[in-house]
Amino acid sequence: MKKVLSLTLIILMISGCFSGCKKDKGDPPTLPPAESMLIDFSNFVSDAKTADLVFENKGTENLNWGTSVLIVGTWRTIIAVTLAIPVASFKVAVDQDPVYLSDKKWQWSYNVSAAGVTYKARLTGEIGATDIKWEMYITKETAPAFAEFKWFEGTSKLDGSGGQWSLAESNTVTAPILQIDWTKSGTDIGTIKYTYLKTGTSNGAYIEYGLTNNALNAKFNVHYYNSTLVKFSDVNIEWSTTGKNGRIKSSDYLDGEWKCWDSNKVNVTCP
Repeated sequence: MKKVLSLTLIILMISGCFSGCKKDKGDPPTLPPAESMLIDFSNFVSDAKTADLVFENKGTENLNWGTSVLIVGTWRTIIAVTLAIPVASFKVAVDQDPVYLSDKKWQWSYNVSAAGVTYKARLTGEIGATDIKWEMYITKETAPAFAEFKWFEGTSKLDGSGGQWSLAESNTVTAPILQIDWTKSGTDIGTIKYTYLKTGTSNGAYIEYGLTNNALNAKFNVHYYNSTLVKFSDVNIEWSTTGKNGRIKSSDYLDGEWKCWDSNKVNVTCP
């Protein structure tokens, strides 16, 4: 009888341990949306050559919209170069099953293809008292190969209402080049702000994107280094995501007044 009781006790203890361990592990953290890294530049894309960008069709009828394209174009280039692989890697994570490591830390491991090249991605998420800490490690095994390094890291609030990312420039230049601050409103991204961190004249430059309830319901606030004036300039751009019309203003040019364009990107008098 004692042997039976001992065996029963052992089974209960093991069962309790498994149950307790499972309970302590809890659920994996919810991934922030991939959109938290991406500003919507879709209304400011031109097929024109750089030399003709502002003066499309060899005239000045697109000057207001074209100037906006030039100003945000630098950021589009930075994002295309810096974020292509990290964003592609992060998007794939949502379809993967994480593995529990320890101390409320989970890991997603998988392969991802970007621009025809396969990379190995390893994302970790660690649940803290007030936020979740994220770290993304990338490896490339094909030539030119590179060893695993931390391409970006960040935090997100437990309720998913916002967070911050910090991205390294590349596997050879691992110092941060870009900081992204984001907020979420309901199910949509509310604001995204890119801040340029690389040492140089443009250090501290930023572009902030947000949505409003106005007729021109989207906006950019841009703070950039103006090489012509040898100082930082501030520019405000507002537009309609449906009508595509908008306006631009800067105290350093355009007379400091709003300059508008219609849905065909043609200059119009502001109302």
